[in-house]
Amino acid sequence: MTDLFAALETATGKVVGRCFARHRHDEFLVFLKQVARAWPRRELHVVVDNASTHSHAEVTAWLTKHPRISLHFTPTSASWMNQVETFFGLLTRQALRRGSFTGVPDLVAAIGRYIEAWNADCHPFAWIQDADHILVKAASRRGPARLA
Repeated sequence: MTDLFAALETATGKVVGRCFARHRHDEFLVFLKQVARAWPRRELHVVVDNASTHSHAEVTAWLTKHPRISLHFTPTSASWMNQVETFFGLLTRQALRRGSFTGVPDLVAAIGRYIEAWNADCHPFAWIQDADHILVKAASRRGPARLA
């Protein structure tokens, strides 16, 4: 088994990714440092879900020392707001689903090849809904439960 951490630059579609054997705050912090090196001397806004790995005390302490990097948490059940999820879907459909891998190293290599090929011809994703529609949908996800 492997866990892929990935960051997508929304302006270009470039992806930085890394596979880890586990999905803990330690691995997330290693990945954050990789992202910081990939985009040096720039303010970075990293969109993440609400997994505890993203808000661990050690991650928070590191972010305090690196104020150019900010985490933004998607609302619960709103992973669609994070554009890297679109990339994960493409990776799954185009490279992993129905794939046959001899083991974890083979799987990790396939992921690496896909990211490399993606970056050779990357492009930004375009929202198909206008901003007003997206904001209404996001607000409805945070509101009280509604009866159908």
